[in-house]
Amino acid sequence: MPENQEALLPKIGSYNFMAEPFHCDFNDRLFIGHLGNAMLNAADFHSNERGYGMHYLNTIHRTWVLSRLAIEMTETPKAYEEYSIQTWVDAVMRFFTSRNFAVTSKDSNHVYGYGRSIWAMIDTESRQPVNLFDVRGGIIKSYLETEKRNPIDKLGRVKLNDNSPLVRSIDTFYNDVDLNGHVNSVKYIEHVLDLFDIDYYRTHALRRFEIAYVAESHAGDRLNFYVEEISLNEYGIKITKGTDEETEVVRSLAEFVEI
Repeated sequence: MPENQEALLPKIGSYNFMAEPFHCDFNDRLFIGHLGNAMLNAADFHSNERGYGMHYLNTIHRTWVLSRLAIEMTETPKAYEEYSIQTWVDAVMRFFTSRNFAVTSKDSNHVYGYGRSIWAMIDTESRQPVNLFDVRGGIIKSYLETEKRNPIDKLGRVKLNDNSPLVRSIDTFYNDVDLNGHVNSVKYIEHVLDLFDIDYYRTHALRRFEIAYVAESHAGDRLNFYVEEISLNEYGIKITKGTDEETEVVRSLAEFVEI
């Protein structure tokens, strides 16, 4: 039995949230950025309850790092609606693990959509990757759920041309930065979705969103957004930091449908 673990909890965790009205757009629907934040909170709750979350990792100078995230929705919760996020881990390797999400009504009778994510663990002092099997005797392996299905496509690689046009550059400030001292994962999602004007959102809804985190950026960094239309209503986005010399920090994909 894994270290310090007397009885295993269910492999799938379910957590309730509410679509607060100030987290919803002019269509009365939950912002994808806030939904992404709820997914990350569910992941945090799930891992903490099972002994390999931040409550424990902080004591040994380790932290989880989100590497990639995909969200695919048929619709999003309306303002004041309560909803649930189910989350489970379906694979683990030495340095990466994959975590799934299902977004449902509170009674689980209606499915809004799904998410997929890839995570790594690093040493907070050396910033080097950590072998997941070394953490509490590989306790995470005891919680692998391989039977529950996630119907959305796995994460792919976003390919962009070298000459994708620069459409916006912004500076980063206090509200962009999280407790780790770098620009927060959800802030990138919000910045990417702000590249499309409000009139576009009157006639289009986001169907699938993917984001890959390549490098860190910090308060004061200038972020540059390059956008390429890959196909009808499908856009690839590259974010770099810097002015004279640019370093890629994020690559993203946004796929819309007409409404």
